[in-house]
Amino acid sequence: MLHEAMFYRRSERDENAVQCFLCNHHCRIKEGRRGLCRVRENRGGTLYSLVYGRLITENVDPIEKKPLFHLLPGSYSYSIATVGCNFHCRHCQNYDISQYPSLHDNEIIGNHRTPLEVVESAGQLGCASISYTYVEPTIFFEFALDTARLAAERGLKNVFVSNGYTTPEATRAIAPFLDGNNIDLKAFTDKFYREVCGARLQPVLDTITLMKELGVWVEVTTLIIPGWNDSEAELKEIANFIKSLDPDIPWHVTRFQPTYKMIDRPVTPTSSIKKAREIGLAAGLKHVYTGNLLDPEGESTYCPNCRERLITRTGFSSEIVNLKKGACRNCHTALAGVFDLNT
Repeated sequence: MLHEAMFYRRSERDENAVQCFLCNHHCRIKEGRRGLCRVRENRGGTLYSLVYGRLITENVDPIEKKPLFHLLPGSYSYSIATVGCNFHCRHCQNYDISQYPSLHDNEIIGNHRTPLEVVESAGQLGCASISYTYVEPTIFFEFALDTARLAAERGLKNVFVSNGYTTPEATRAIAPFLDGNNIDLKAFTDKFYREVCGARLQPVLDTITLMKELGVWVEVTTLIIPGWNDSEAELKEIANFIKSLDPDIPWHVTRFQPTYKMIDRPVTPTSSIKKAREIGLAAGLKHVYTGNLLDPEGESTYCPNCRERLITRTGFSSEIVNLKKGACRNCHTALAGVFDLNT
């Protein structure tokens, strides 16, 4: 199903060429060609999304899987994705769908869905939110925006799981309908972003900052890869950047498993993940979580004031133990995030 894309302009020099301003690649796309995401195509000077309503996957996930630990903990999220991505990460765990067009001669596959069908499915299955995830949701922006707008009208939350490469224009368009965004801050060097992802660092930092300024609940994830982004100096830079925005922003430091084109690196040692958590806490972050370890201490949420355990987690399972109406039962300190204030 063809759907005219948002955020593009026709070239002044070639009326059949366009430039896309959806993400920070700013692709210049000639007639009959596609952008780096492989899902936006120029046809006669009009840019089209090729994945509007073409869902490759629909799942019910714990919100903790995103991971979002401070947005309706213990709830379920209806998770959707199309094929395609504007990054080409060498370690992508979902490369079979994110890189599908690149790997299959530009083929686009997926089941046809409308925004209403997605929203109704989410409600029927008892989900409290819809997550735009698995691949970069920016690349199916038009469908995400239409769905998010309708979901918000029905009382559902909307969540992005993103690489943070969205332009300011697109960020401002989606933010009014977005309740949470877990943004990957994959490293703190251009070398990593250039060689591993095919991108740049600064636009990601800018998006994290802007999302926060626009009132979207932000959590940050860093996958710790041995030899790439695991130095103490780099982890301190990441922690200090997050703290400079807000020490309440949760930072998820997660364990790498070799996959796709990055099988030359070992699994991240447990000690490295725990050290990263220590670095984050020492920098002044209030909530630093370990991922892919099954570590209840590192995955649980504690009151930033009295250190009472508020939520116990192991993997994707969670139990609210001392949190009531978004605050600590013991000292009544409010926990930053998005919570059901009726429970």
